[in-house]
Amino acid sequence: MATFSSSPQLFSALPISTTHHHIHSSQTPPPQPSTTTRNGNQEMFIKSQQQKQKPISKPTTKIESTDWIATSLTRRFGLGAGLAWVGFLAFGVISEQIKTRFEVSQQEANTRTLDTQQEVLLPNGIRYTELKVGGGASPNPGDLVVIDIIGKVQGSGQVFVDTIENKKPLALVMGSRPYSKGVCEGIEYVLRTMKAGGKRRVIVPPSLAFGQAGADFGTSIQIPPLATLEYVVQVEKVSIAPA
Repeated sequence: MATFSSSPQLFSALPISTTHHHIHSSQTPPPQPSTTTRNGNQEMFIKSQQQKQKPISKPTTKIESTDWIATSLTRRFGLGAGLAWVGFLAFGVISEQIKTRFEVSQQEANTRTLDTQQEVLLPNGIRYTELKVGGGASPNPGDLVVIDIIGKVQGSGQVFVDTIENKKPLALVMGSRPYSKGVCEGIEYVLRTMKAGGKRRVIVPPSLAFGQAGADFGTSIQIPPLATLEYVVQVEKVSIAPA
C-alpha cells in the first residue's frame, strides 16, 4: 500500500513534454518565399495590369507635305496615294515648264524684224512704226505685260524713262489705273495690238499722254504741258496676272 501511494509524487517530479512539441520539431518547415522573389512577383503583376490598362497605339506614318490634298489622301488611302498626288503635281510643274519653254521657242521662231518700216497713223492721233513683229500672245484686259520702254519728250529729247539702261523692265496690268513709270494711255492703247516679242516706235499726242497738266517724275524730270512723247516699246512677256 505504501508503494502504490508514492507513485503520484514520482510522476509529478518528472519533466512533462507534450506530444505537440515533438511532432512540430520532427517535421520539416515549408519553404518561405524570399523577400526579393515576393517583391519581383508584385512588380510583374503591377506591370501586367498597367499594360492591360494602357491603350495600344498603332504606328503611324507622318507625311511632311505642303500640299493639304496630298496629306488628306495619305491619311485616308495610305502613303501610296499621297505620293501619287505629289508625283502628279511634280508632273504638272514640269509640264508647265515645258509648255512655257515651248511657247518661248515658238515666240522666238515667229518673231521677225521688218526690213521695210512704215509709219501707221491711227484715228486717235497715235503714230507707230513696226520695228519687229512679235510671235507670242497678244495681251487682253487684266493680263500682266512685261515691257522694255524708252520715253522722250519730242523736241527737247529729254529722256524720262529708260528700262533698257536701268535693266529693270516694267510690269503693268492691262486696264489698270493709274499709270506709272512714264507709261501713259497711248502706250496701253498700242500694246493692245502688239504681241510678245514685238517692238514699235510710237508717237503719242498730248491728249493720250499727260495733257495740259504735264507730269513730274521727281529728280528734276518733268514733262511740260501739252507735250508730244516719243517711245520705243518692246513686249517681253504676256501672262495671266496673279490673283
